[in-house]
Amino acid sequence: MMSQGKPAAAEQQTVKQCCARLYESDMAKLLLGDSFHPGGLKLTERIGQILQLTPRSHVLDAASGIGTSAIFLAEHFGCEVLGIDYSAQNVERATVQAEAKGLSERARFERADAESLPVPDASFDAVICECAFCTFPDKSAAASEFARVLRPGGRIGLSDLTRGAVLPKELDGLLAWIACIADAQPVERYAGHLESAGLVTQQIEPHDEALAKMVNNIRMKLLGLEMMVGLKKLDLPGVDLTAAKQMALSALTAIQQGQLGYSILCAVKP
Repeated sequence: MMSQGKPAAAEQQTVKQCCARLYESDMAKLLLGDSFHPGGLKLTERIGQILQLTPRSHVLDAASGIGTSAIFLAEHFGCEVLGIDYSAQNVERATVQAEAKGLSERARFERADAESLPVPDASFDAVICECAFCTFPDKSAAASEFARVLRPGGRIGLSDLTRGAVLPKELDGLLAWIACIADAQPVERYAGHLESAGLVTQQIEPHDEALAKMVNNIRMKLLGLEMMVGLKKLDLPGVDLTAAKQMALSALTAIQQGQLGYSILCAVKP
């Protein structure tokens, strides 16, 4: 499993490419909507509050997806946001959305790797990373990059899936890895990565209820898709809805048993 050691460079690239393709897919957009993380923009706003964002803040959104959170932060807090994402398609969509909202001067997007950020040292007041840190093959490298680009006194707001030592076997395969489960870690280990990079943990908030709500929503959407396929009103070639439903049910059970969760973690650069 990936979490047992640092994967080889070729394997890292494969994982990144698989994750990028997954989140570009129509299926991901259908099941997850515009905000690809539990809690949606409500938790994005909470992170912005914890980071104490203001119109003077320069923010890096690592793994910014289609730009939903970055655009929201720019609009809601008035800050300047640079979103970076591994997917060129996501960057293109995010740029179009920012332009459509008249926010292209405050919300910009570039294709880049969170483990090797193309920005100068100490250039941001805050870094935000939502439901993506667990997918990074080299978490230590990403944490070091976050610390490098933060100014002294700058903060990182990380929200992510957390997991216990044991998960149901159907959640522990390759598909689960790509779905951000198999390499989710206890929140203390996320904090450990950040602290090893020189950051100091300030705050940890559990938000397991947001994850349970998201999984329930996915289950309902899968049932709807299954009905549409059964009525011949929709064709989803290559999609195993039975396996997807079982995975969602297993995930919900794991949440209820405390084996899966979701947390916000804030750390500061001294």
